[in-house]
Amino acid sequence: MNRLRHFTSRLSLTQLALSTLIISLGIRLITLPMYSLMDTTEARYGEMARIMFETQNWITPMFDYDVPFWGKPPLFAWLSAGGISLFGNNEFAVRVPHLFVGMLILTITYQFCVHAGKSVQEAMLSVAVLATSTAFIVISGAVMTDTALALGITLSMASFWLAFQHHSKLAGYLFFVGLAIGMLAKGPLTLVLIGISLCCWIVLDGRWRRVLHALPWVSGTMLMLAISLPWYMLAEFKTPGFLNYFLVGEHFMRFVVSGWEGDLYGTAHNEPRGTIWLYAAIAALPWTPLFFWQLVKRFRQGKENVTNTYAQYLWCWMLSPLLLFTFAGNILASYVLPGLPAFALLIALYQSENPLNTRAYLTGLTTPVLILFAALALNFNLTGKTAENALLTLWEKQPEARFVDLYYVGSRPFSAQYYSNGKAKRVSTDLQSTITDLEQPAFIVHAHTHSDDSTDMSLAQCQQRAESGKRVLLYCVPNNG
Repeated sequence: MNRLRHFTSRLSLTQLALSTLIISLGIRLITLPMYSLMDTTEARYGEMARIMFETQNWITPMFDYDVPFWGKPPLFAWLSAGGISLFGNNEFAVRVPHLFVGMLILTITYQFCVHAGKSVQEAMLSVAVLATSTAFIVISGAVMTDTALALGITLSMASFWLAFQHHSKLAGYLFFVGLAIGMLAKGPLTLVLIGISLCCWIVLDGRWRRVLHALPWVSGTMLMLAISLPWYMLAEFKTPGFLNYFLVGEHFMRFVVSGWEGDLYGTAHNEPRGTIWLYAAIAALPWTPLFFWQLVKRFRQGKENVTNTYAQYLWCWMLSPLLLFTFAGNILASYVLPGLPAFALLIALYQSENPLNTRAYLTGLTTPVLILFAALALNFNLTGKTAENALLTLWEKQPEARFVDLYYVGSRPFSAQYYSNGKAKRVSTDLQSTITDLEQPAFIVHAHTHSDDSTDMSLAQCQQRAESGKRVLLYCVPNNG
């Protein structure tokens, strides 16, 4: 530990930030293939990408074969399906495109900071803080929709500032490209989040007139529509009813109705109002305490008034997801992700104005170390959180696996769909009825349960071929007697 302190004391803050960034991204990259796709989110979206690649249906993500998924636009599936086309169907392939998107966010954040007139040290520190924020680095290496949404919002927010302050035509058009990316990642939520950020900032100093001339509103809107609208039209044409469910259900009912029963793909969340602020504090770890300490120091020194337009902009950007979801109960921790680039930029700004000891930023090394340990724990099944990979690897080795059906009794995890390449079918009958109704030999997976005498008699037709912590794999033949 003393040697580490001696070594880091010789590094400048820029060198420390760069080292932390490289370590964080390097560890996240090597951990991508180390653990299974986890139920439910990763396995669900990974299976949609696998089906998309298999069927070559690049318009509508499929919840299951012939079951369209109307809950999200397809950018997440395009990314993971593209990874499958390059690297085959495996955990690394479906995750690495999302990490690449995360790296694009880091690049935009760095360039924004530099072009906003800040030093290289401040820009490098901002991306190091962002890259080691818990939610950012975890979600960037996961099969989810949120990283692509954060990319669109980061591009739009960075571009708007440059277009507004420096009259950059390119930045003006990139603002609308960011909107289009967000529309293909998560839909009109993009417009709402960016609208809240910009409206709050504009109101603070009456910047309305300048905004009207800062962006190419007509041609930029046409560019955004040209990129995003064709998919919406094709999606409705392919599966009529999509627009009503997505625009009304996902963007209104889901927001205002906790535990929304109209959800076609699961159970809506029902969290206490205001939970998003707790999620934000957790998502920003390990930097949350340092951020509040910076604020305390500013108050003590009489710098609590936010008069700097750049700081105002970052605060409005950071707070927009929290303001939007404060009164929503149907939320997830990942919803704070679009505000994290602004959070990191604020920490770097406050460091430049009122420096803390460089060693305080060694905190960033905590995140990659914990990610490595978590990946190892998942790899060796030490966490109690399991996927169906292990059981289905044993299923795949059975000589009959290529020729007979695979049934899951009662419930079928999304990871079962993914790791069986779509062969796992769910049956709603109980174990005894499933075995009794067999007309052909089949593999049957069921949960560990206490069986009664009738089930024991049915099990006489079956051989146990494998077992996991939660489930048993049986090979059963019909009773023709």
